[in-house]
Amino acid sequence: MTNQLKSDGATNAAVPPMQSTIAASIGPAEAAEALRSGRARLVDVRERDEYQHERIDGSTLLPLANVDRAALPKDAAVTWIVNCRSGRRSADAVRRLRSQGELRAVSLAGGIEAWKAAGFAVIRDTSAPMPVMRQVQLTIGVLLLVSVALAAFVSPWFLVVPAVLGTGLTFAGATGWCGLAMLLGAMPWNRDMGACSNCSSS
Repeated sequence: MTNQLKSDGATNAAVPPMQSTIAASIGPAEAAEALRSGRARLVDVRERDEYQHERIDGSTLLPLANVDRAALPKDAAVTWIVNCRSGRRSADAVRRLRSQGELRAVSLAGGIEAWKAAGFAVIRDTSAPMPVMRQVQLTIGVLLLVSVALAAFVSPWFLVVPAVLGTGLTFAGATGWCGLAMLLGAMPWNRDMGACSNCSSS
């Protein structure tokens, strides 16, 4: 079940925060030690479908679009380690939190991929569908291959398909809104995961 962030006003004065919060990022080994000691808590800023598919044990889901200092317990004397897939979204989240005065936020360098590469365990739900953005990539790849083959052997008019896909990807990259991701997110096999409204997968 997805952990929930609650601003309950509880103070954990017995557990001092990490002393290295001046740095904006933290490596997997240091993060693991901080989590084990209780000096830190882990916040996952990926989309719900990514989180359900694979996550670090004990992490709390808070998608990047919802990241705000007000969403964190104000009196918890811990460092907030923020993670995503590769570290880009978590770095964005940390910059946002620090601009709001939350200097205890640090990014997990390299994200969950670096965490796994360092030999630390993750929780995988094999019953969960493929993350929506991987479904988007797979769909676009298949459409490109089929349309190019049809253009070569049937009619050059099928080259319109890659042009449309390229336009859609350009728009998604410029705006962060991905119509194909929204469409796939609404499919029956993804409904329990929640639709993904953007094209970020880092």
